[in-house]
Amino acid sequence: MADSSIPQENRTAKQKLLEFWRQFPHYRRTLLLIWRATPRLTVAWLGLLLLQGLLPAASVYLTKPLVDSLVKAIGGGFTLLNLRPLALLAALMVGILLFSELSQGLLEWVRTAQSEYIQDYISGMIHDQSVAVDLAFYESSEYFDHLQRAQSDASVRSLALLENTGGLLQNCITLLAMLGILIPYGVWLPVLLFVGTLPALFILIRYNNRYHLWWKRTTSDRRWTQYYNFLLTYSQFAAEIRLFDLGNHFQSAYQNLRQRLRSEHLRLVKEQSLARLSAGGISLVATGAAVLWVVWRALQGFFTLGDLALFYQAYSRGQSLMRALFGSLGQIYANSLFLSNLFEFLEIKPQVIEPADPVPSPKRLVKGINLRGVTFRYPGDQRPVLQDFDLAFPARQITAIVGPNGAGKSTLVKLLCRFYDPEAGSIQLDGIDIRHLSVGELRRMITVFFQQPVSYYATAAQNIALGELSIEMDQVGVEDAARGAGVHDTITRLPKGYETLLGKYFAGGAELSVGEWQRVALARAFLRRAQIILLDEPTSAMDSWAEMDWMARFRTLVEGSTAIVITHRFTTARHADVIHVMQAGKIVESGRHDELLAQGGLYAQSWRAQTQTVPNPSEPVFQPQIFSQSD
Repeated sequence: MADSSIPQENRTAKQKLLEFWRQFPHYRRTLLLIWRATPRLTVAWLGLLLLQGLLPAASVYLTKPLVDSLVKAIGGGFTLLNLRPLALLAALMVGILLFSELSQGLLEWVRTAQSEYIQDYISGMIHDQSVAVDLAFYESSEYFDHLQRAQSDASVRSLALLENTGGLLQNCITLLAMLGILIPYGVWLPVLLFVGTLPALFILIRYNNRYHLWWKRTTSDRRWTQYYNFLLTYSQFAAEIRLFDLGNHFQSAYQNLRQRLRSEHLRLVKEQSLARLSAGGISLVATGAAVLWVVWRALQGFFTLGDLALFYQAYSRGQSLMRALFGSLGQIYANSLFLSNLFEFLEIKPQVIEPADPVPSPKRLVKGINLRGVTFRYPGDQRPVLQDFDLAFPARQITAIVGPNGAGKSTLVKLLCRFYDPEAGSIQLDGIDIRHLSVGELRRMITVFFQQPVSYYATAAQNIALGELSIEMDQVGVEDAARGAGVHDTITRLPKGYETLLGKYFAGGAELSVGEWQRVALARAFLRRAQIILLDEPTSAMDSWAEMDWMARFRTLVEGSTAIVITHRFTTARHADVIHVMQAGKIVESGRHDELLAQGGLYAQSWRAQTQTVPNPSEPVFQPQIFSQSD
């Protein structure tokens, strides 16, 4: 019966060992990442760790002959014969200590260099993935949680894992040497050393796992605290926070959330401290038993004074090393858990991918752009924005799209840029499905002015030149684009003209008005002489004079290109070759400006409402707020 139970016990132990090893899911991947980032430094680091691991054992090993030589010298007199071995051992001990200090200094330099390279390497990986993932990544709170967890201490955790691994290797080397010293005094002493410190390992694993689960569960809460801090400290919110006296409101929300997070964290730490105290008690009992046994053997005359000193040094150092070793294992486990978030983020696969065999893109659009039977819904939404949607944009013409909020106008821009793919139907350029084109080539054919353009903190010239980085910055081209967008005169009045830093985020910068920032973004869009020009609310922040000035040059700017203008301003839409009125994902009216006015439909009603010319008081007016400036 006893024999048959042994295999089962062995299997159980094996299962437990495998389960323990599975607690390090990304340990190997992280070490491989470190190797790729710093291969030569890692080799130097391993060599210095080996040296650092052996030197303490050598120092402890010299304790016995040093003490025995000292006792002999005292007993036999301080003669040259008695002092020579003592002086030699003392010099050797000093040499080991000096060499240990030197290698420690070298190790610190190597670790610092590794940390710099690893931090930059991981930041580069996160940045690469942030650019590679689909636009949907930035339109989902779940994805933001992924990004938050990936960015949070990713490089710090990797460096900590490297430190833990180094400590583990160094302590293992030293510990093995210490065990070799202890075994002659009793084979059971290493076992007692192991058993006395083992509870600390299980406590570390248990509470590190609990902390990681808590940290992961509170990701959204921690993001809320960052948001409240952002509201209270950044300039774009300062005026409204003061006007509506919102400071106390957001401070209270921040403090309440922080209080709950702080209380939960401190409770975890308290429970862990109590558990560690219990483990420390077990370790103390084991140490007391070992010391009493050695003293008893020394009183019996089995051990010399040197043996007693050597044993005490080896056992106390071994116990410290065992605690440090288990501590390193626990920290490796904890950091592996946190680094799993980094690798989960890096494993996100984009849905918009390059075709296996890209078709050459058209050199010049001849027929135009066609959407055929397009159905699309945003990830996580049940309601489709577009369903069986058909629309044609003739080549080298200006097409305007107007319509109420949520009609799907801005969605068309995202689909044409292939930020998303439709779930049904196709988008074609001269009859070629854009999914068959290289993503890079497709986007180089397009320039876009987005509904919420980005204000880059760079010089005015650099801000505009960002529209076409594939060519060296051409000052003449930059200025032509600025003139076309109506911002050239504004820039020349700045302190350093086109070399003026824009924005107040950095010292010496000049701030622009919202409309002026918009015209800089328009210049950036026009710098790229693209076949397809997509403009989403290009005049929303312009006053009527600026709009008239810009519209006077608009046709010249887009001549020879296929332009699509999404706008709520009918004074802008009227200049298009064809206007489409979009409502609830459908095209409900199409035609030129005068044709749509003659139809007397939604476009005509809204035009009269915007221009305040209603010829017939009994005619219902299409409410102008339905064409507000957000889509």
